[in-house]
Amino acid sequence: MKVEFYVLPTTQTADRLNAACRLAHKAWRAGFMTFIRCSDAAQQTELDALLWTFRKPSFIPHELHSENASAPVVIGLNEQPHFREAVLINLHQDISTHLDCFIRVIEIVNQEPELLQICRQNFVRYRELGYQPARVEL
Repeated sequence: MKVEFYVLPTTQTADRLNAACRLAHKAWRAGFMTFIRCSDAAQQTELDALLWTFRKPSFIPHELHSENASAPVVIGLNEQPHFREAVLINLHQDISTHLDCFIRVIEIVNQEPELLQICRQNFVRYRELGYQPARVEL
């Protein structure tokens, strides 16, 4: 499994959500089922609305996990994904307990100090689990 930490130059939460939308669009267009793991129900609702509007000319077929767990792009919390060999876009602070379902994990990091610290700890944790996490500057 490939693990990447996409690092944003800002501290804005909205930038993380926009990056998640761009990455979900890219993964979907490449033919990958995608699971976006949110930190809470409020973020889940916000991301659901944003996926409808972030790119006017294009549409990303998505659903909340509770409504359709087999949509091409699923927004959830920590549910077991319906599909295997998918892309995980993780906005949650913890590492997913369902890593075996994914071929790629993308952690989106911004410059907010608390989140940076958590992501550094997760980077180390992925290494301890035997993965080779990489850093990608956005």
